[in-house]
Amino acid sequence: MIHRRIAVAVIACSALATAAEALTIQVRDQGQPAADVVVALDPLDASVPPSAGRATIDQVSKRFVPHISVVRTGTSVDFPNSDQIRHQVYSFSPAKPFTLKLYAGRSAPPVVFDHPGLVLLGCNIHDTMVGFVAVVDTPYFGRTAADGSLAVSAPAGRYRLRIWHPDLAAPVPARTLTLPGDGPTVTVDIKRNAAPAGVAPWLD
Repeated sequence: MIHRRIAVAVIACSALATAAEALTIQVRDQGQPAADVVVALDPLDASVPPSAGRATIDQVSKRFVPHISVVRTGTSVDFPNSDQIRHQVYSFSPAKPFTLKLYAGRSAPPVVFDHPGLVLLGCNIHDTMVGFVAVVDTPYFGRTAADGSLAVSAPAGRYRLRIWHPDLAAPVPARTLTLPGDGPTVTVDIKRNAAPAGVAPWLD
C-alpha cells in the first residue's frame, strides 16, 4: 500500500511538472493588430522529440495560399494546384532547395522540409507568385490571427520568443520568456514597411 501511494504521488508530481501553461502572444504594428506574423517559442530548458507533420500550401489565382506558412522541421508539405493553368513551384533557399515540375489541377509530390530556416517560394512561370515557409525546430509556433494574437500552450520553463514577418522594417530581437511567470499575455510591438523593398532577414 505504501509503495502504491508513493507511485501515485510521483505520477501526480510529474503531471504537475509537465502541465501546459497558456500563453497569448499579442503582436501590434504601430498600435494596430498585426496579422500573419510568425511566432515561435524555442524551449531553453528541455529538448522536444522530432515530429513528422503534414501541411498544405495551395495555388489559387496565381497566389500561394497561405502566403506565409509556419511548419515544424520534418513536416511534409503538399502543393496542390487549384488553378487551371500550370505552375512550377521552386525554392533556391538553403533551408530547402527544390523544384516541382510543371503541373495544373492536381497535387505534386509532397516536399519534406527537413531543416529549420526561411524558405522563399516562387513559380518559374509567374514571377509575381511569392510565398514564404518558416521552418522551426519547436512544436510551439504559429501565425497571428486577424486580431494580432496567437494562443500557445507549453510546459512551464524558459523559452526564446522569435517574431518574423517579411515586411518588417527592422528585425525584432529575440527575447526570453518564463512560463508561467511572464504569462498569460505578452505584447510585442513591430513596424512593417508599407512598401517593402525586400524580404526582412530571418531570425535564427
